[in-house]
This record gives sequence, C-alpha cells and structure tokens, in this order.
Amino acid sequence: MPRRKEILERYGIRGSPTTGLIAGTVAFFAGFAAVALFGITVHTVAPLLHLNIVEVGWLVAIPLVTGALLRIPFGALVDNVGGRRIILTQLIIAVVGMIGLILTLHAILTGAVTSHVLDYALLMLFGAVAGTGISTFASGIAYVSYWFPQKRQGFALGAFAGFGNAAPGIFTAILPYALASLGLVGAYTAWLVFLVVMTVIFAVIGYDAYYFQLVRRVNRDNAVGMAKELGEELIPSGSAVKSLGESARIWRTWLLVVMYFISFGGFEALTEWLPTYWTNYLSLSIAMAGLMTGIVYSLLTALMRVPGGWFSDKWGGEKVAIVSYVVLVVGSVIMMLSHTFTLSAIGTIIMAIGMGIANAAVFKLVPKYVPEAVGGATGWVGGLGSAGGLLIPPAMAAFVAIYGHVGYALGFIIYTVFGALSVIFGIILYSYERRHKGH
Repeated sequence: MPRRKEILERYGIRGSPTTGLIAGTVAFFAGFAAVALFGITVHTVAPLLHLNIVEVGWLVAIPLVTGALLRIPFGALVDNVGGRRIILTQLIIAVVGMIGLILTLHAILTGAVTSHVLDYALLMLFGAVAGTGISTFASGIAYVSYWFPQKRQGFALGAFAGFGNAAPGIFTAILPYALASLGLVGAYTAWLVFLVVMTVIFAVIGYDAYYFQLVRRVNRDNAVGMAKELGEELIPSGSAVKSLGESARIWRTWLLVVMYFISFGGFEALTEWLPTYWTNYLSLSIAMAGLMTGIVYSLLTALMRVPGGWFSDKWGGEKVAIVSYVVLVVGSVIMMLSHTFTLSAIGTIIMAIGMGIANAAVFKLVPKYVPEAVGGATGWVGGLGSAGGLLIPPAMAAFVAIYGHVGYALGFIIYTVFGALSVIFGIILYSYERRHKGH
C-alpha cells in the first residue's frame, strides 16, 4: 500500500476503476444515442422528401456507417494513446454532425433548399458524421477494459455497455414527445445541448488507465511495472497497427465478429427499423411505435447486458453465449410468423433478452481470447460486428420491396440464420476452451 500511494503521488496519477467506468459510460451513453438519430424522425422527413421504403432503410442506417467502421481505427488507437483523447475526438466530431443536421432540417422545413436530392444527401452526410459518436463503443470498451482485472471485466463491461446501450431506447421513446412539444429543429437542438454537456463531463472526469498515464512520464518498461503494482492486468502492445494485426491473426476474433454482427449490429438495426415495422406493418401510432421500440425492445436489450455480464463472469461467456443465441433464434422465428401485435410484442421481448445477454457474453470473451491486443480485437469485433446495424435495415427494407406487406415479417429470417450460426460458433469456442484447459 505505501508503494502504491508513492506511485500515485509521485507521478500525479488521477482516476480509479470506478471513475473510469463512470466516465466511459457517460461518453458512450451520449455518443450511442445517435443510433436513434432517424428512426422516429424519418416518418416526419420521408413525406417531405418523398422517400421510398429503401431510401428510408438507408437513411435510418447511415449513422451506423461511421458508427461501425470508425470503431476499428478508434478502438485500436486506444492501445497506442489511451482512451481519453480518442473518445473526446469522437464526441466532438459527433457534435459537429449534430450541428449540421440541425441546419439541414431547418433548411428543409423553411424550403431554403429546393432540391430533395440535395436535402437527402445532406441528411445522409451529417447523419454519418453524427454517427461517429456511436463508435465510442469500441474505444470505450478498450478504455474500461484497461481499468479492470480479468475477473471483474464481465461486470464492468456489462455495466458500461448496458447503461450506455440504454441511450437509443430512451431517446427513441422520448423523441415523439420532444417532436410534438419542441418541433423537429427544437428536439435536435435539445439533443445537441445534451451531447455537449456529456462531452464536458467526460473531459472533466475521464482519465486514462494507470499505464497510459505513467508511460507519458517514464519509459515503457517502468510504466508496465508500476501499472501492474497498481493493479492493472492488461498492458497494450503500444501500436494500433500491431494491435489490429495481432488480433486479426487470431481466428477466434472472427467468430466473435460474426456473433456480434447479429446481436449488437442487429440491436442497432432493430432500434432504427422497428418504428417503421410497428407503424407500417401493425399500424401503431408514432408515439406507440416509439415506446415499443425504445422501452420494450431497445432499453430492455441494453439493460440485459448488465446481468449478462454477471452471468458470463459466473458461468463463462461461452456457455452464456450459446444459450442467449438460442433465445434470439426463438424470438426471431416468432417475429417471422407473427401478424398480430401481441405475438410481435412477445417475439420482440424474447429477442431483446437473447441479444442483450449475448452482447455481454461476446465482450467477456474478447479480452479473454485476445489479451495482448484488446484494442485491436475490440476494433474488429465492435466495428465489423456492428456493421449489422448498417446492412440489416436496407436488407429488411428489400424484403418489403420484394414481398410486399408480409416482407416486414419475413425479413426476420436474417436473425434466425445468423443466430443459428452464432450458436454453432459458441459451441466451437466452448470446445476450444475445454481442450485448451486440458479437460
């Protein structure tokens, strides 16, 4: 204890695992809200711009382009420079995107821009820029991982992702009411203020894990030694390119990518797509669609990550993943067969439970299987995995375009197929773990 106190005081080390978890969660909650960017408001904008169902599918998905792809470099860069500067950069870019969206929406409503094509292009552009906030997931996972030892990472990452993931659900639920009371521009302006405030909070309380603070003051070898004395278990490779390369060469990384594609990328996709499903397929009001999407689905999925992390710590991420993906498949089959509100509500709840727990289980496995390159693995899994949020909404819109009204139900076959594949991959990982331990 005296040695620990000496290191903290001598080198001016700030922060703790608790404050690291709080700061990371605050940043992720703020940035991840962009998943809900167009899910509700597209129903106001689409008639103004005369958008068809496929154009709607791409618009609701566009924030997830940068939200997914930028996770790869940003997640890996944490290994190089720490999470604080990376996360701040992501949030500031998101603020710029929100400002651009507000100006574009104002121009659309006032008729300042007469070309629907240009209006749509600007919404896509600034939606993509604002979506950078979504990529705080990968950098945040790496940021929090370095603060906690392996035995506590299931809980820590479950809490981080669970509460952070709650943002789209909350925003999807309140947006219809914000639109009614504040108007389209007013609702987005309030959202911008919230994002700025949360960015400032992170800037004030968010400190990098011990190693990253120490390596700026002493050489790497000494920084590693002292960080371990302070309780830090994970030490980065120190290079973003090296971290990406090392993690890419480990085959287990790619199984986790596919598993995360349907659980987390699928979560993002349904948060954007379900308002259209509820309104167009089952004729719910916008406000009711927002509640069903935001609270019944998105918030429940997010909060299930918290017990999912605890389950993964207790029983192992592999076992928990297998069971949770089976649950996901059951829910998706119900959605494929449903043509009533009650059955769809049941299917939605079952999918939410399975996907939320699966998300926690997968990221319990990332630092376990790629401890030498957590940032790189987080980038691949979080980035390519969350590409499901980009690809699935247009794919589900294509089912509607091809099959008509019944396509809203048939599109859930995507979740059935990828969910079943994830069950198989979970079994492979479980078998590998047993062999690796010599059982």
